[in-house]
Amino acid sequence: MDKNCVIKTEHLSKEYRLGVIGSGTLRRDVQSWYAKKRGREDPNRRIGASEYEKGETFLALDDMNIEIMRGERVGIIGANGAGKSTFLKLLSRITSPSDGTIQYRGRIASMLEVGTGFHPELTGRENVYLNGAILGMSREEVSAKMDDIIEFSECEKFIDTPVKRYSSGMFVKLAFSVAAHLDAEIMIMDEVLAVGDMRFQKKCIQKMRSLAVEEDRTVLYVSHNMNTIQDLCSRCVVLEKGKKIYDGSVDEAIRYYLGGDRDEFFSFEYTDEKFKEPVRRNDICLKNVKYNGRTTNLFADGEKMQLELGWVNNADVNNLCLRVEVYDSRRYPVTSFLIENFYSGKKGEEHSQRLELDITPFARGRYYTRYVFYNRLTDTSSYEDIEICGGLMFRKIMNDDTALRWQSTWGSVVLGKAELIE
Repeated sequence: MDKNCVIKTEHLSKEYRLGVIGSGTLRRDVQSWYAKKRGREDPNRRIGASEYEKGETFLALDDMNIEIMRGERVGIIGANGAGKSTFLKLLSRITSPSDGTIQYRGRIASMLEVGTGFHPELTGRENVYLNGAILGMSREEVSAKMDDIIEFSECEKFIDTPVKRYSSGMFVKLAFSVAAHLDAEIMIMDEVLAVGDMRFQKKCIQKMRSLAVEEDRTVLYVSHNMNTIQDLCSRCVVLEKGKKIYDGSVDEAIRYYLGGDRDEFFSFEYTDEKFKEPVRRNDICLKNVKYNGRTTNLFADGEKMQLELGWVNNADVNNLCLRVEVYDSRRYPVTSFLIENFYSGKKGEEHSQRLELDITPFARGRYYTRYVFYNRLTDTSSYEDIEICGGLMFRKIMNDDTALRWQSTWGSVVLGKAELIE
């Protein structure tokens, strides 16, 4: 392992067996075995619970190979169930791998769940000493850092209270303060910081960045908040179904995570349900979307966008409305375009609709669209979604004469000049 490498995994995999292994008592295990032998339903299985074949397994992490260098700030992102928490638990030695090896250099401080590593009956101060002992520090070493830990955690008033009385936010504040101030070369943070308030989250991000830059510590950070990933991390890994699908720059990783496989499309066929979000009704089914008269998704300053959407009616539709939502590269909402009561049709009918969107006020950058079909029978009635689909991406580019005027194109919207009032 390279002298600057602090974590190295080779062919790391973790396999779990599906279903409940044992019911907790010998009597119930015998009941379940006897019922299965006679072809009857298991009397101890919960109603509605899935039944798995014997030996059926789930690969939570699949052949993970990665090297992390000293001082790197590595973000780990992916959908729920992608293997992020499993990977961190393996690195923290909370669970053991099914296959592969892990090499690391230095002590690891981890925050994977609220209250991890804290004994509920001990006070906050006693738990600080406990965590220090787990890291191999002496009582004198922990005492030297105690004042800094208490001050950063903002829990001075409650530091001598048993932590079982702490709120989840107080848990996170003290746990992060302990991990940040004790002598650990590697910090592993799961998305527990989301429990804390926004001000403390910002304080934690700044602390982790300074630890990596000034003290050469290594930080691994998992979050679904792309803003914090961009603020903190210098490198990002994307996981999908237990596999590493990207490892590199933060911006490119976020593009992968946010559906970058459609970034270059100027038309899209909805051949399956991959990009559709769950709604209460599916009165229509979107079949395709495209830009009219274009073979690119680049729009220059001053150009308007023409879209064409095609769908089939799964039920009779009356007074159909459409909201085209626009999000920036971080998936923050920018604006929406509305068309109300523009279509009615019978079940089984197919229809296509062209529309023009004025995107001239948009600043230079990448944007994502989403299409929300809904009903609003009268001006006073409530909205009811009947279909929601992720849509095409487009890029806005500026003409050469405006490209250098960064002051007027900061953010997602270009406004006019400010006027001085005498």
